[in-house]
Amino acid sequence: MDDEQFIDSVAKRTGTSAEQATAIARATLTTLAERIDGGEARDLAGHLPEGLRAYAFGPHEDAERFGLDVFVQRVGGRADVDPDLATAGIRAVLDTIREAVEAGQYDDVIAFLPAEFWQVANPAPRYDAHRDRG
Repeated sequence: MDDEQFIDSVAKRTGTSAEQATAIARATLTTLAERIDGGEARDLAGHLPEGLRAYAFGPHEDAERFGLDVFVQRVGGRADVDPDLATAGIRAVLDTIREAVEAGQYDDVIAFLPAEFWQVANPAPRYDAHRDRG
């Protein structure tokens, strides 16, 4: 997935313009990088489209501990959107990450987040019709 496909996915999921989706994606990745450990943030960044990688690098090695309400507030402030759109944007970015990276990488990122984040992080794996069900 390249930068444009990532942003298009966020825009479609949120019903926003590419410009607003870009702001939401950047804000979400920046906030996510603050909330997960530095090593995990670097691993995630390595799997993201090149133009978004810099936003996924955390400022510290240790994760900040804050809940979903603060996450939404930070994303909303950074992207200049209301809390409802920030929440929808977070969900859209996490869903897009889930599609863009390997399942194990997504699971590693989500494992750093408290249970309340399941409100916006869809835990369902991608459907793989070719996977052996036996």
